[in-house]
Amino acid sequence: MAEKIYNWLDERLGLEAIYGTVLDRKVPKVNWWFTLGSASLFLAGMQAVTGIFLTMYYVPSPDKAYDSIQYIMNDVAFGWLIRGIHHWGASLMVVIVFLHMLRTFFYGAYKYPREITWLTGTFLLLFTLGMGFTGYLLPWNQRSFWATMVGTEIAGTVPLMGDFILKVLRGGTDLSAVTLARFFSAHIWILPAGIVSMISVHMYLIIRLGISNIPSEEE
Repeated sequence: MAEKIYNWLDERLGLEAIYGTVLDRKVPKVNWWFTLGSASLFLAGMQAVTGIFLTMYYVPSPDKAYDSIQYIMNDVAFGWLIRGIHHWGASLMVVIVFLHMLRTFFYGAYKYPREITWLTGTFLLLFTLGMGFTGYLLPWNQRSFWATMVGTEIAGTVPLMGDFILKVLRGGTDLSAVTLARFFSAHIWILPAGIVSMISVHMYLIIRLGISNIPSEEE
């Protein structure tokens, strides 16, 4: 019965072809540094899952944000664990994605024909940093408030467009409820949409072009 169901699905969805293209591919002889991309993808998935759980209790309001975090940490079953994984996973993801980019650079994997793969990876690093920046404000405590104040002030020093960037980030001239709502929206919708899009293109290019091998001494 199971075989008949599988054959029925395979005939319509091409499961064997998908498996052969995506999973059953030949890869060159590599080392552990080449697992950083998979580790980044795993961490991104873990951040998505834990983030979804956190949004069930988090309230993006200056009056309730801090209290909702305390409720998650102290009263929700395993809430401290979910938030801890999300918090430390964000820092670890920045480190792993950066090391992945560093490995790609030193191994020359950004060269022909993988230039677009490198560009999508660069965007993914920027999106990852953006997720960390927007998520840092969400607890709405003194540390996150003043850190965001400093971060947005730095963004406001950009020549010519500084004031515009500052107002876009804060939703005005000062940090307020609008800023919190804007950062929350960017954190759970805008930036994840960009990440999913870039990961899709990135993975397509990896499947199409394959992963690079360890360069020889001549290379």
